[in-house]
Amino acid sequence: MIKKIDIESDEFQTELELTKQFTNKVCEEYNFFYNPEDDVNESIQMGLTRNKMIYGKRYCPCFMVVGQTQEERDKEDNRLCPCTPALEKEIPSMGHCHCAIFCTEDYVKSTENVTAKFEENNHSQGLTKEQCEELLKQQEVNASEVEALIEARELGFVDFLLVDTREWMEWVGGRIKGTDYLVPTTSFYQSLEQIEDKKDIPIILYCHSGSRSAYCQRILLSSGYKQVLNYDYGIMTYQGDIISGEE
Repeated sequence: MIKKIDIESDEFQTELELTKQFTNKVCEEYNFFYNPEDDVNESIQMGLTRNKMIYGKRYCPCFMVVGQTQEERDKEDNRLCPCTPALEKEIPSMGHCHCAIFCTEDYVKSTENVTAKFEENNHSQGLTKEQCEELLKQQEVNASEVEALIEARELGFVDFLLVDTREWMEWVGGRIKGTDYLVPTTSFYQSLEQIEDKKDIPIILYCHSGSRSAYCQRILLSSGYKQVLNYDYGIMTYQGDIISGEE
């Protein structure tokens, strides 16, 4: 069953404010800077809040939380913010953590005058049916390819399912126009019932940054789904139409 969290509730707003205080303290303690894109920071803060309300801990919202009980979760390699991989590897080497909320000063300065690198604008116009079919045979697709395939599907060139593996709250806040199903990672196996009879149709999975959807991709492939693609860097890189609301 999909767990729905009302982001307008007093409970969520109170916890969100505490999460913002938490991320502020992380920045102060480690001398980090917030991402120049406010939407990225807000999305991660809301994800941390969601996990705190569901699990009682601020697990990284860009990765699937493994374990049904707290004891099981403690035994797994779940990322607890600020996580060790971010502190020891990602931020020193890339200038930002995987979720991109915590950055170095140099990284922030380097991106201040740079336009989004995923703006390619070379999508489905001009792609043949055969080229679209070849794209759907890949293991990963990028932002422009997802946008191209959505447009190609509207033209009747190809058929596939676009599945969001984020949480209900994220879905309501904003999802890719053309998304067919919500299969949240926190209720993945239960929600999977929606597409159990669609194993022969190509499926494109996405989340916020590509990590949760990559995890779900491996599960689907091991469960007999024939063509499952991961949207590599997730909705945070998408340049097409985004819709919001419950419907």
